[in-house]
Amino acid sequence: MKMQCALASVNGARVELADGRAFIFGRGPDSRVADKKCSRHQVKLVADYAKQEVLVTQLGPNPCSVDGQSLGRGQSACLTSGCTLYLVDQSHPFTVEFAGISNENYSSPQKEKRKAANESKDSQSSSKDETQKSAPKRNMKDYFASSPKKAIKRPHSPQDEVPDMKRGRGNEDDEETSSEEKLRHLQEFAQKESDDTLDSPSAKPNAPSSTCSQSHWQQTGSLMLYTAAGVSESSKIAGFDIDGCIITTKSGKVFPTSPDDWRILYPEIQPRLASLLKKGFKVVFFTNQMGISRGKLRPEVFKSKVEDILETLQLPVQVFVSTAPGIYRKPVMGMWEHLCEKANGGMTVDKSQSFYVGDAAGRPANWAPGKKKKDFSCSDRLFALNIGLQFHTPEEFFLGWKPAQFSMPTFDPRNLDTKMRLYDPPDATLTSTKQEVIVAVGFPGSGKSTFFQTHIIPKGYAYVNRDMLGSWQQCVTACERALKEGRSVAVDNTNPDPESRKRYVDVSRDAGVPCRCFNFTTTLEQAKHNNRFRDMVPSATKHVPVNDMVFHSYKKKFVAPSLSEGFSEMLQINFVPSFNDKRSEFLYRQFSEG
Repeated sequence: MKMQCALASVNGARVELADGRAFIFGRGPDSRVADKKCSRHQVKLVADYAKQEVLVTQLGPNPCSVDGQSLGRGQSACLTSGCTLYLVDQSHPFTVEFAGISNENYSSPQKEKRKAANESKDSQSSSKDETQKSAPKRNMKDYFASSPKKAIKRPHSPQDEVPDMKRGRGNEDDEETSSEEKLRHLQEFAQKESDDTLDSPSAKPNAPSSTCSQSHWQQTGSLMLYTAAGVSESSKIAGFDIDGCIITTKSGKVFPTSPDDWRILYPEIQPRLASLLKKGFKVVFFTNQMGISRGKLRPEVFKSKVEDILETLQLPVQVFVSTAPGIYRKPVMGMWEHLCEKANGGMTVDKSQSFYVGDAAGRPANWAPGKKKKDFSCSDRLFALNIGLQFHTPEEFFLGWKPAQFSMPTFDPRNLDTKMRLYDPPDATLTSTKQEVIVAVGFPGSGKSTFFQTHIIPKGYAYVNRDMLGSWQQCVTACERALKEGRSVAVDNTNPDPESRKRYVDVSRDAGVPCRCFNFTTTLEQAKHNNRFRDMVPSATKHVPVNDMVFHSYKKKFVAPSLSEGFSEMLQINFVPSFNDKRSEFLYRQFSEG
């Protein structure tokens, strides 16, 4: 006998739950529920055939209830055979049913998938009973309202069968198990499938097999990696961005309005990718998804979107997802390095036979007829440039268009001179044997703190910094106190305008000591690059996070300093980086933003 589990409603809806597979249930055609209070992702259900229980976890904003127990978002409860789940409060009841069927009538999930893939439109609409015999929903649809697509065949793997949970000492002991203990066991069981997948040999990046036997996700820091079943190692990599390159929005808006607001960009994409696979290329998608780290995009929703895209394409593809700033975010080549070092089965990649395609190519407005908007950035082109790959836009690669004009960033980290003079005029001195005040002027990320800690503070100067003290008033007080103690002072703040600088000029004049200005010449683009470099390389020095608003606020307030403000001398401080190791210099000289 084989076991089946299903949820049934008086409205005629019926869904089958596979053993140990998460299924997201809510408003939609599966439930026949149209109530807007019911989220499309209302609850997560995981059936345990051995225990004949279903773990219900609330996902939507409005509570569901399990046999009278109301669940808030994130809460879970067990649903046993014959019990009722109300999707919203006491509305839309569904009863869970566990039943055994004979082996001769039993059809495995894999057979059901093949059957669903081969059924014609007529047979799909033939009868309600046949519809109810269709395979359980695949895990990729758990968090995502799927777009219309053809079914995809997937090879059977022993890991598709979920091992039974460890049982208690006997039926009597099982009956005495507390509800909390049962819930904990069921939650562990629900997690077991994904844990087993990640721990299995086929899920490891350096597995000896040349072809991935089972689709799986992996996580490394801020990098998410999906390897679809059928992906093979190769020395030839065909890389692609996703948004604006493989897919676009169905709504026509720049940003998707919902998780299923997407469609394949061009009909030429699928056959072209299939042709690349036949030629021995490994097709790899690389995408930045900062919304995940910002809390605007749930990782499980994007994971399901990726799986839906690949099911629509019906192709084995490996997908790299950067979720935060740092080493993995394009155009920095961290995702590519991870591919070459840990996710290609040890096979060396031949960059001369590989290429990358993306829509963030630095093209200006009106770069082609009907293309009025300029590219939002140049990050895809720079990603390829950092790696050393041939680059194409989607229109060039899929449609055969001629290359369009483009613009490179104004700051090129490859051209930075590490031997340039540190300051001007060259006959000036950085420190004085007499008491003084030094006031810094410069963008956040212009190197002020490193400069002062390296060249000024070791000479005995008191260090005044707003990030440490909290306000300019505290900085002024600290400056006055140090001068009374007979010490020189270095003020490490941005000080963009005469008003902010006058505070320290006045304090030094009242103390009868000279005040010099150190103007850091780092440009806005280089300061942003320095700030991003901080996210790439661990540092013992802690920095306050700086966003674009802070940079542009400084730029808006900036007034070039002059001797007329009361400074006794002005020095221009150039940014001359020094690196502790070759790796740091290698990363610094990469383009980090388009």
